[in-house]
Amino acid sequence: MTTQSKNSATKSKEPKAGPNKAAAKEYELTLRIESLSTKDLANLCGQFQSHLQQIEQRFQVNILNRGSNFLISGEQAFVDAAGHILQVLSDEISNGDDILPDDVHLLIQQYHPDNQQSDGSFDPSNASTHKKTDSQLALRTKKGTVKPRGQNQQNYVRAVLTNDINFGIGPAGTGKTYLAVACAVQAILNDEIERILLVRPAVEAGEKLGFLPGDLSQKVDPYLRPLYDALYEMLGFETVDKLIERNVIEVAPLAYMRGRTINNAFVILDESQNTTREQMKMFLTRIGFGTTAVINGDPTQIDLPRGQPSGLKHAAEVLDGVVGISFTHFTSKDVVRHPLVQKIVDAYEKHEA
Repeated sequence: MTTQSKNSATKSKEPKAGPNKAAAKEYELTLRIESLSTKDLANLCGQFQSHLQQIEQRFQVNILNRGSNFLISGEQAFVDAAGHILQVLSDEISNGDDILPDDVHLLIQQYHPDNQQSDGSFDPSNASTHKKTDSQLALRTKKGTVKPRGQNQQNYVRAVLTNDINFGIGPAGTGKTYLAVACAVQAILNDEIERILLVRPAVEAGEKLGFLPGDLSQKVDPYLRPLYDALYEMLGFETVDKLIERNVIEVAPLAYMRGRTINNAFVILDESQNTTREQMKMFLTRIGFGTTAVINGDPTQIDLPRGQPSGLKHAAEVLDGVVGISFTHFTSKDVVRHPLVQKIVDAYEKHEA
């Protein structure tokens, strides 16, 4: 149970240089979280108060807590947003969830005062609701449950679960690849498909790596490392290795897809911005019965030779509006990596505009 009281109370000290300057007033919010144990409160605050410090730094507020009592002070919009974050986190802890720094970061993204009303007060209905995620969108894997965070991630997962061909388009760090792998893992564990197919164009990011040693799988492995990392996290190393040996998880260079018909599989094409128009058309026409395809890419990170048009951009124009094909467009606000990544994406978009 969470109780709260609000004051526009504490007067700040007057500056020495300005005796006639009116004292600025701070907005205060008092929260009392009664339902959490001492261990749960430690989970809420983070190790060495790291979760509270993260909120303080991003919202420029002060948070004081003694036991289950929290006093938040600062600008009203930021104070209200910080209060909503603490309430949502306490509800998640009550449901048995452990709070990680990533969870706090995602909530800060969602409840940022950019989602505020014209009078400056915070409107939680305008923010992406963190705790109201549809239970059907929680993806169950061998190692735990993956929950889409934010409206775009929820729309993306919902689209993948209901459409046969799905495009995830947006900047790096928005969770496109991770969520696609989670959907594939859930499908294979539920026996909805027979195999997972991982595909990626073998295009280096601006530098030539030369010939790689090993068999076909070993040559393609470096390009698919993000997909492998997600699989290992969700299934464990031993399970992934066994599935690869049995060809339940298959690695295929895009160039080797021609002529195939893929049935009863979950196919993930990553870094699709580096496909040509011909490669994209060839890939999309491989889809058979019982197959779900997810095509992810970032149109701002194209590594094709100069002047070579991207198959992802072309497909987005040609296939827009086709029934059964979904497009989910992510923005910098959906970035779930370090806070600076969002600023970097915004800066590049502004520069290239």
